[in-house]
Amino acid sequence: MDIPVKKIVRLLGDEQAPELRAAALHVLAELGLKDAEILGAMQAKLKDPDGIVREAAIVAVGKLKLTKSLPTLLERIKQGGTEAALAAEAAAKLGANGVTSLQAMLAKATPGLRKTIAAALTGAVATNPDAALAVLTDPDHHTANAAANSLISRIPMMSADHKSTLVAGLMAVASNKKAKLLAPAEFTVVRVLSSLNDPSSADVLWARTQPPYPIELRAAALQAVGGWLDNPTKEQWRRLFACATDTNFQIAAPALAMLTRIPVSEKQLAEWVGLLHAPDMAARRLGIEKVGDRDTAEVAAGLMEQSKHADRVLQEMATARLGKLNHGRKALVAALLSAESMDDLWRLARIIAPFAKTLAPAVRTEIVEHLCQEIEAESHKGDPLVFLLREADPAALRDELFEKAVAKRKKKTYPVALLYLKWLARDPAIGFPIRLELAMNGLKVSSKDVSHESRANDASLRHFSHVLATDAGEVQSQIEKAKWLDDADLFYLGFHFAEQFLQEKAFGAAVLQHLLKTAPKSKLAASAKNKLKTVVLK
Repeated sequence: MDIPVKKIVRLLGDEQAPELRAAALHVLAELGLKDAEILGAMQAKLKDPDGIVREAAIVAVGKLKLTKSLPTLLERIKQGGTEAALAAEAAAKLGANGVTSLQAMLAKATPGLRKTIAAALTGAVATNPDAALAVLTDPDHHTANAAANSLISRIPMMSADHKSTLVAGLMAVASNKKAKLLAPAEFTVVRVLSSLNDPSSADVLWARTQPPYPIELRAAALQAVGGWLDNPTKEQWRRLFACATDTNFQIAAPALAMLTRIPVSEKQLAEWVGLLHAPDMAARRLGIEKVGDRDTAEVAAGLMEQSKHADRVLQEMATARLGKLNHGRKALVAALLSAESMDDLWRLARIIAPFAKTLAPAVRTEIVEHLCQEIEAESHKGDPLVFLLREADPAALRDELFEKAVAKRKKKTYPVALLYLKWLARDPAIGFPIRLELAMNGLKVSSKDVSHESRANDASLRHFSHVLATDAGEVQSQIEKAKWLDDADLFYLGFHFAEQFLQEKAFGAAVLQHLLKTAPKSKLAASAKNKLKTVVLK
């Protein structure tokens, strides 16, 4: 089909509407005809009084590579505005002369115009990649950024060969140790390489994930390599974990996102455990999720660190796993036994309590011995230990502490024995033997002041009243068997209860009679006889 080119050219006449003239220019450009008459008409329209026609003419001469129009295009660029951007794009398409002219103009242009020219120069990447790279690495951040934005927008339209050429050029520029890039240029190079998404640039990008590169640059490089991280090399693993444990979240976040989807490798287990000590909580949480079920001393140490963290979620994640690991349980018990503050003791006791019944006998014995030290030191630090041991086996704890008390009493260390018995007395459910032992030991350490006020405040006498109400006969029997109670003990006890009523009075009299029987010639025997006479008179 013949195209009536001459009729289309006639539509460029000034008598035609501006929209029609602009449309004719677009059609002629698409046809790609380079007839002298057509080219002349197009060049003339670069100075058309109507802006819409001039813009169409600028686009057309660029598409047809009309080199004669270069001076006019350069002049139009200097004037700025929308036509300046179109003119710069057209000039970049006019071959080496156009690119050279734009580069010369770039050096002298105003900041706003520099961005326009820089963006246009990236359009020559297919024919003149050096020019595109040069503007990408411009010392002026705004110029380089404008070039990067323009180049990134062109990537979807580039052929595979052009992309490969651009990647190679960018890598050469980035790897040039003799001419190191400035920080703005580094950032634009990384941005473009990231957008090209070519795995061959991985080494260049990985190198920029580490200090001393700026935070923004490192973050951009990390995000770029994330899509290719299938089988990291040893060096890549090192860099990745270094980023994951970075103090800046901009760096840690993309690294953690990569690690989230990678399975744990035994070769990197130490690095995974290192996440448990990272500055950021997100890294610690990931570490718990990834290796929190590994039963090793290193993992247990890391989890222990989280168990006292201020973040409640982190605490719960760590403690839930510690109780399931042998090393974790050992670490918890070791921390409990070495804790200094009451807060730490209670926190650890509550963590251990759910699995307290499963503690090994040797471990339980160690906790009991530690409790005994606290009891004898009259320290309240024994409270959390008692709570824990009662959770495990309350009856066993009661029996063990009672045995300790009896052993101390047999060694005549009555004040120490009384300390154990007082701890046992905190439990209202203790039995008769413990209460009687408590009363008798209390009697040994009593001041034995027979004044009414002193006896009213004597705890041992109150304990005797309690056990007498339970089984007076057994109390009397045990008193008579207790060879370790001396004359003063028996007199004081009998003296007090002889003044009471009914059963207690009978008990007091029986104790005084027992004293007369066992020590008839003692100094207190006479006083006991006199007290008994008083009791009989009453």
